[in-house]
This record gives sequence, C-alpha cells and structure tokens, in this order.
Amino acid sequence: MTAFPESRTVVLTGAASPRGIGRASAHYLAERGWNVGIIDLDAAAAAQVAEEIAAEHGVQAAGAGADVADEAQVRAAFDELEAALPQLVALVNLAGVSSPVPYLEVSSEEWHRVLDINLGGTHHATRRAVESMVRNGVGRVVSLSSVSAQRGGGTYSKTAYSAAKAGIIGFSRSVARELGHAGITVNVISPGPIDTDIMGGTLTEERKTAMAADGVLPRIGTPQDIAAAIAYFISADAGFVTGQTLNVDGGLYMH
Repeated sequence: MTAFPESRTVVLTGAASPRGIGRASAHYLAERGWNVGIIDLDAAAAAQVAEEIAAEHGVQAAGAGADVADEAQVRAAFDELEAALPQLVALVNLAGVSSPVPYLEVSSEEWHRVLDINLGGTHHATRRAVESMVRNGVGRVVSLSSVSAQRGGGTYSKTAYSAAKAGIIGFSRSVARELGHAGITVNVISPGPIDTDIMGGTLTEERKTAMAADGVLPRIGTPQDIAAAIAYFISADAGFVTGQTLNVDGGLYMH
C-alpha cells in the first residue's frame, strides 16, 4: 500500500452552506492539516469558504462550482481543484437535498431530483476522484447516508430520500470491494438528526428536544460530531477499515 503523501488534499462536495455539515467538516479537517477543495452548486460561496479556510488554518484551499447531478460539471470541477492543490487523497460526498414529500405525492420529477443529486452526485464525484486515487495508489472515500435509509424514513425526509441514501450504502460497499486492491477505502457515515438547516430551517429548542427523544442520548447531533467521524475515516490510521457504515445518531438505530 502506498503511504500518504506529506501534503494531502481532501475534496468535499456540498460544503459551502453556512450551517451545514460540509463547511464545519472542511474547517475541522483543515485544522488537522488537510488541504481542502470545495465543490458546491454555488461557485462563489465555494471560493469564499476556501478563502476563509486558507486564511484561518494556513493550508491550501480552493473552491469550484458544480451541480453534482451533472457529471461533466463534476469532472470539470475536479480538474480545476486538482490543478490548484496538492495530491488528492480523500473525497467526502456531502452534497444532498432533503425530500419531505409523502410517497403518494412523489412526482416523477421529485423522484429523479432526489436520486440524481443524492445518489447520482455521489457516483459522479466518486468516479472522478477514484481515477486519480487509483493512479496514486492511495485514497479514502467517505459518503453520507442517513439513519432514514436504515429506519425507512421516520425523520424529516421520506421515501425518495431514504431510497437514495440506502443506495449510497450499497454503492459504497461495492466500490470498496472493487477498489480495495488499489489502496482505496470506501466508507459511509449515517447521521441521525443533526442541527443544520437541511431539516427544514433552523431548529427550535422544542424541536431539538422532540427529535432527541427518539434516540438514547439527551441531545441531537452537531456538525462536529460528523466531522470527527469523517476525520477518522480519511486518516492514514483507518487504512484497514472499508465497506463500513458508521452510525453517528445518538443511538437512534442500533444494528
């Protein structure tokens, strides 16, 4: 297995939202010495977050715009980031959309929107990233699923989202199996309720308490809870862990 290079880059998709897991994770990883590439639908926001990260943590950072559902845009964004940053070692697939639509109201458009962004986007980013990783003989891919995939909804989002997020688990296991020989690990983090804006706006204290009641711990998660799990999976120390799904959900789903 090829060792990690001295200077290494992690690319995160969907990491420009002000209160999202992605942005918090980008800062968390930069603090630990990772150079950071950000891909977001909002190219200007991606560039701005990259500037913030470089200034605050003294690492190299760059941003690029892409709709992750569009493979050509994703490939172009990776080309841009790889030209600007040290060796790509890790990819974190965070870009996603929620879908609180009841199944009997799911239109064909909604189904395709949710699958194309959540599952298609994860495939497009992974496919492009692992091309570089295979060439270099080392790589880490982490994708975000959801406790919703394992419990069949029961959170804010419903069927289309659960299907897409369950797809990410099967997809990741399969890529892990195919690319393990090339020194690449592929893992999944399955968050429970996290205090971000994807749950339909900023959460009130009442809503946080109600959501926490489902789990074992007396609170809901924070973006840092997820960032810490990502940091482990993409570390050099996690080289013998692949094809796994780690639930960071306060005990909401035990299996």
